[in-house]
Amino acid sequence: MAKAHTNDSSDVRDNILAVGQRIMSGKGFSAVGLNEILTAAKVPKGSFYHYFGSKDAFGEALLSNYFEEYLAELDGVMAQPGASTAQRLLQYFDMWRDNQSFLDCQGKCLAVKLAAEVADLSEAMRAVLDTGTAAIIARLAGAIERGVGDGSLDIDGEPRQVAESLYQLWLGASIMVKIVRGTAPFDAAMAVTRRMLHLDQTASGAAPA
Repeated sequence: MAKAHTNDSSDVRDNILAVGQRIMSGKGFSAVGLNEILTAAKVPKGSFYHYFGSKDAFGEALLSNYFEEYLAELDGVMAQPGASTAQRLLQYFDMWRDNQSFLDCQGKCLAVKLAAEVADLSEAMRAVLDTGTAAIIARLAGAIERGVGDGSLDIDGEPRQVAESLYQLWLGASIMVKIVRGTAPFDAAMAVTRRMLHLDQTASGAAPA
């Protein structure tokens, strides 16, 4: 019975986080009240405070959960069989474009939506953002280094520097997409990405035979 109760508790917490992620990805952190989340999640306020001590603590957990899922998805892309490292990197950025190209991103754009807002509101949330983005950049740097090693791409500079530049490039493009209400910034970001990885516009990133 205790195990079933634990699973039920985990389900409730996960449901609150999933609903909060979807709503806050669309409206931001400050604009969303707890009542809106709890009504959509169909749980009483007491249940919320059982799992989260405050709205800021909820935001911290929300971002931690988001990055955990994001990194797992990134790891999956980078482990795709039958592809060169360059192909996997291009697939990752294609996935980024797909996830960020819609007004309702279904929670997949949480970090982009909240980064500037919550970094000034909460040191705890800023720290989670810092840790999460650093982990993404580290994985990109590792992939770039492997790509140089397998000959599917080439770079000017160190893998870490290139990874940071690429992440910042795509983060900026995500913001511009929201401003211009079109995907042209992603097209430009992909063109720059290919140049930085020394891939021409028609290359698939295949390793040389």
